Amino acid sequence: MIRRLLPLLLLLPLAGANPVAGPDNLGSIKLPAGFRISYFAQNVGGARSLALGADGTVYVGTRGNKVYALPDRNRDGRADEVVTVAANLNEPNGVAVRNGALYVAEISRILRYDNIAARLKQNPRPVVVYDQLPDREHHGWKYINFGPDGKLYIPVGAPCNVCLPEQRIFATINRLNPDGTGLETVAYGVRNSVGFDWSPVDKTLWFTDNGRDMLGNDKPACELNRLAAPGQHFGFPYVHQGDILDPQFGRGKSPSAFVPPARKLGPHVAPLGMKFYTGRMFPAPYRNQIFIPEHGSWNRASKIGYRITLVRLDATGKQAISYETFASGWLQGERSWGRPVALLVMPDGSLLVSDDQNNCVYRISYAG
Repeated sequence: MIRRLLPLLLLLPLAGANPVAGPDNLGSIKLPAGFRISYFAQNVGGARSLALGADGTVYVGTRGNKVYALPDRNRDGRADEVVTVAANLNEPNGVAVRNGALYVAEISRILRYDNIAARLKQNPRPVVVYDQLPDREHHGWKYINFGPDGKLYIPVGAPCNVCLPEQRIFATINRLNPDGTGLETVAYGVRNSVGFDWSPVDKTLWFTDNGRDMLGNDKPACELNRLAAPGQHFGFPYVHQGDILDPQFGRGKSPSAFVPPARKLGPHVAPLGMKFYTGRMFPAPYRNQIFIPEHGSWNRASKIGYRITLVRLDATGKQAISYETFASGWLQGERSWGRPVALLVMPDGSLLVSDDQNNCVYRISYAG
């Protein structure tokens, strides 16, 4: 049991191990010229996934037991208050909004809070949309979002570092109808995706995947993947980063039998809630490109990640051609004061970033 819990415990910052985060820390964040970072909201405990309501309210999932709402009624780029929408949930990491309803993903079920904007402070009771997901906690927290097809997409991570899962639904990405019917798997061999988005060019699904641990400091790479057609297999647990056979499960397998990454990312950087930038505030070279928050390594001898990276695509929008740092500074030496988790493109074109170590949501804007 201790061995199974160790990776999860190491993801949590030790009390007193890091400097206290505050407004002054923002001065250590490095961004390209013309960009600025500020706080959209603070004191948002364990801020993880982000979703936007039609009225501009931002909803925040956590790996604790709460879901928050951050209204910005005067549109000044800073939340007016932090409202606890729901509590006593089981790691409600995933949040999504559709037709005025807030969908929340716990480990084993999907909840729906109808007419949420009018009920923020009413302790609303949810409707259970689907409750047949596995209840395993290892990689059990979910990232959810609605696709261009109107279906709700839900990953189910592997219940281990590396294994042959006993149920076919593990290490997959799935989708179902908004009413909870019609569950189907669209991608296999996905160890643990906690972030995905659809290309604004051709509507294909792109997703990040966290590579396995215990193969060394520099392998395997974490991955950015593109799902060209439903049913594709991305290699786990047989092949990692598209070209490394697993020492236990890869015997007799060929890497060519699986879909390789669209881009290899850093080893153990833990890429999470990626987004295509579809706003108009940032300069043209950033539009329709992929931003990836890298939560950061937990078991690498020298820490890596703790930043936001940018993957640029070619003119077709199908090929990744470069990978670079966009925002850094949350890691100072071997000590971190923040860990980016998820992104959200706002109507004004600014980019929100959640941080579950600094317990906040940042706003990145561009002034030229």
